[in-house]
Amino acid sequence: MSRSFPTELSGYGEKLIRDRHATRAFRPEVVPEDTMRAVFSLAGATPSNSNAQPWQVEVVSGATRERLADALQAAHAEKRTSVDFPYSEDMYSPVHQARRAAFGAGLYGALGIDPDDHAARATYDAESLRFYGAPHAAFLFVTGDGWARLAADVGAYMQTLLLAMTAYGVDSCPQGLLSFYADTVRAELGVTAGKLLVGISFGYADETAPANRATTVRAGLESTTAFHD
Repeated sequence: MSRSFPTELSGYGEKLIRDRHATRAFRPEVVPEDTMRAVFSLAGATPSNSNAQPWQVEVVSGATRERLADALQAAHAEKRTSVDFPYSEDMYSPVHQARRAAFGAGLYGALGIDPDDHAARATYDAESLRFYGAPHAAFLFVTGDGWARLAADVGAYMQTLLLAMTAYGVDSCPQGLLSFYADTVRAELGVTAGKLLVGISFGYADETAPANRATTVRAGLESTTAFHD
């Protein structure tokens, strides 16, 4: 049996999904605690296999955020990477690489950084470990030993969290680079279990920042989806 929804509700859902975008420059004002609790409570409605809910979320603000940002930058400068989920450039196919290149051209172009200016790009990456200036960050850990299968559930949680933030007027940016320093995050936050999947910076966008003028284009339906009768 199919369900039907009022047009205004389906329209709101589409607008919510299409309006969500990565923010890479934030204003300093904090998200009120009641808003944060509402957002993360809503994200907890995410479905998971057998309702296992294999996520542990660590949210940092204030002095803890500052200490962690310092520690992350120090680890980055000293090349002390610690990655729970293996990463390699080889995991991307040629079509993935083409999409990534287009994204990089748009972002660094908006920032006025030449594609071949590797020093400027490295400096920007290092600064991103301060959460793009966001007053808050959330770290999503996968608990249990299921690796990719459990990580899929936590990925679903992340998407729900991002949409919940958008619904409450909170801007965000998932940052893969934050997960390259899992041991640093664990040490600073006293986390003893779980594998770090991703970090998400969040707060309120600085709409005047050049980084927030970069746009991305999604692949067409036909290139990613097949319908079988």
